[in-house]
Amino acid sequence: MTHCQTPLRLFNTLSRSVEEFRPMASPKVRLYACGPTVYGRAHIGNFRTFLFVDLLRRVLVLFGFEPEHVMNYTDVDDKTIAAAKAASLPLREFTNQYIALFEEDLKTLRILPPDRRPRATDHIELMIALIEDLIRKGHAYVGEDGSVYFRIASFPDYGKLAHLDRRGLQPGARIAQDEYVKESVGDFALWKAWKAEDGGVGWASPWGKGRPGWHIECSAMSMHYLGQEFDIHCGGADLIFPHHENEIAQSCCATGKAFVRTWLHCSHVLVDGEKMSKSLGNVYSVADVLAKGYTGRHLRFLLLTASHYRQTLNFTWEGLAAAKAAVDRIDDWLARWRRLPPTRFAASAPEGEAFLASFCASLADDLNISDAVGRFFDFLRATNRAMDLGTLLPDLPSIWEIVDSVLGLGTVGPIEALRPPSAHPNAEAVILAGETPPLRVQELLARRAAARSRRDWKESDSLRKAIEEQGWTVRDTPEGQELRRR
Repeated sequence: MTHCQTPLRLFNTLSRSVEEFRPMASPKVRLYACGPTVYGRAHIGNFRTFLFVDLLRRVLVLFGFEPEHVMNYTDVDDKTIAAAKAASLPLREFTNQYIALFEEDLKTLRILPPDRRPRATDHIELMIALIEDLIRKGHAYVGEDGSVYFRIASFPDYGKLAHLDRRGLQPGARIAQDEYVKESVGDFALWKAWKAEDGGVGWASPWGKGRPGWHIECSAMSMHYLGQEFDIHCGGADLIFPHHENEIAQSCCATGKAFVRTWLHCSHVLVDGEKMSKSLGNVYSVADVLAKGYTGRHLRFLLLTASHYRQTLNFTWEGLAAAKAAVDRIDDWLARWRRLPPTRFAASAPEGEAFLASFCASLADDLNISDAVGRFFDFLRATNRAMDLGTLLPDLPSIWEIVDSVLGLGTVGPIEALRPPSAHPNAEAVILAGETPPLRVQELLARRAAARSRRDWKESDSLRKAIEEQGWTVRDTPEGQELRRR
């Protein structure tokens, strides 16, 4: 596959500027992304961030890089312990169910699986060793409560990622919670002494039974798998402070190195202009969206392309309907040119090369996927006109391979790849515009093809309705029945 030749430029939160991306050991790129805290089902706001990471990873490959992607699971913290206790389940059993649901949603949204998915509870010894090192170097201390705290006064650069004004910090102030706001900044917990409300959750340590703080988890796991200094660390904008700020402090103090070269952060999702809130009933999971009749491809397209990753995305059901219509247009275009013989495509065409150059230029501009998709739809319209006129086309199969390597919508393959079970060998083809249907729909298609062959139009119409009740639509074309998700 062709690689984009344009230099890739990314907005680094640390410098507050767009910089040309130069990995430490090109073409290798070491990438860490904060994963979910598995105390409940992830919502569409969470998945916007994971889709942003997926976009970044795909673009890196398109630009000739070789990313190694690590994403953690936070399976022990304040929230997971409280939720497991409320569910009367052991912590591991409780978090397992939400990891399984999360990975199911990743597949639905066609998100590439990370190369490594470490769980915090499998790396406690690493965290203890890192804390011991920080204590030896004077950056951490044991408090009166038996917990271990990071001494932020020992790190002059504390606050550089979030651009904190340190003049208002109170010496000796301590924060025990995993999450807090800038106004409450103080020495933060690396190791939390066991409390009765922790129940059976706790590990032995030099400071007594307890558990790691949230922030030390990511430092320990990221440096274990990617090294003491690596290329990219990303996550949601809400993680800039305190989580990523604290990661920088404890990692730099432990190693004396820069920890991360480039920090990337994805902005928030609103729903109908409002912040997501259980009280408003607007916290939607992937399953909630599927229940409305949409597919993972539709939601993926919306969350990926509706706005630039550093801009707030406003989710609406009308916007999702528009995303579905856009995906349908792409599927129609795919189905149309796939019916054409190879002689209709030119191995090299100026319009195809010009489009790919503009597509790459948009992505090179800090992952401007919205602009890239706009250029793609211009190209789609132009090639549809060329098909109307019967003129020679660019190499659409190769071009689509490049475009979809980024969009990740996926295709079925040859348009006649599906022959319903029990269909007669001479039955008309089934043209797939999108994903493969379930066996029940394939059986209905076979019966409808048989009804059409004997000119039983009443039965054909009845079977069309049955197919629609399954969530699919069928259209009759000269080449056969064209099937798509509704």
